Parts: sequence; structure tokens; C-alpha cells
Amino acid sequence: MKRVVVFCGSSLGFNPVYKEAAKSLGKYFANNNIGLVYGGGKIGMMGVLADIILENDGEVIGVIPKLLEKVEVIHAGVEEMIVCKNMSERKVIMSKLVDGYITLPGGFGTLDELFEALTLNQLHIEQKPVGLLNINGFFDAVLLQIDKMVDEGYVRPENKKLLIVADSVEVLMTKMQEYVAPKIEHVIQKVVK
Repeated sequence: MKRVVVFCGSSLGFNPVYKEAAKSLGKYFANNNIGLVYGGGKIGMMGVLADIILENDGEVIGVIPKLLEKVEVIHAGVEEMIVCKNMSERKVIMSKLVDGYITLPGGFGTLDELFEALTLNQLHIEQKPVGLLNINGFFDAVLLQIDKMVDEGYVRPENKKLLIVADSVEVLMTKMQEYVAPKIEHVIQKVVK
């Protein structure tokens, strides 16, 4: 993977373990020449992640919607900042730039982006690894919900495997590097085209 988008909060949360996870991921990216594509902010988890990579001379590309392009939000240290019209366009731009997705703790927007990435893979529109860094059990309830969706017949068991989960950066990155996308089914291709 040459570039990975990271979805994460514009807040740091209450527990410092989340900030440390962002730092750890940033160091991993910088040490392994993996470029970061992210929401373009200087605040919260996003800012911590970008700062660590920039401090270590790594590649950082921000993609920010016009409505968020404000001095108190946008990261001035990111040289490549793509300003787009809206959140939907941001997702499309990010998708074109990356080889995979990682989700760190965050709020509604973070979950929205995670589930869009999973949906694109489920429909075989994309075939990229989607990782979830489950630090401190942050996503345990989300994982239980996915199990419930499988149990109740709303998510196929094989599609649950589209989400790569780990509680450490090293394990997650290893799993993502080893990811093999499922074979594209003919029926899905006809539905999408």
C-alpha cells in the first residue's frame, strides 16, 4: 500500500490512549513510506496523525470540503490540500488516491466513512482493504452490531470478512498488507453496471 486514507475524529476524546494510537499509526506510516490521505484538519485525532507524519518527512494529502475550509480547522502545514465542494465529493477524491482505508476512533462522520468504504467493497466497486483499529475496545459495540446484522440476515457472513480488525497498529497493517479481495461475483457486476 502506497497511500491509505485514515478516518478519525476531529476531537481527541477523553482517554489519551486514542491520541497515542494516532501517533503510533503516524510513525508506522512515516517509517514505511505510506502516504496519508485524510480530512485535512489540524484539530483532534486528524491533527495529531498529520503532525507526526509531517514531523517525520512523510507524505500527507488533505481533502477538505469548502464549508470546513476555515483557519481554525484546516492544517496549514499540509502542502497538498485539496478543497472540494462537499462531503460526498471528498469521499470520491479520497477513494481515487488510496490503496486502503483505516478507521480510528471518531464520531458520526468517522462511522459514515467506514461504512461507505465497506459498502463499496461489498458491491465490488472497490477491492481495497478496510481496517479498523479497535483501540481500548472503542469499536466493540459496532462489531456487535455487525454480528447482529449477520445473525438477522442483513449482512452476508462472507461480507463481514471485508472488515479487518486489530487492536494494534502492527497487527492491523500486517493483516491489511496480506488482504486478498474476494472473487467478484457475476451477479453483482450486472447490478452495479
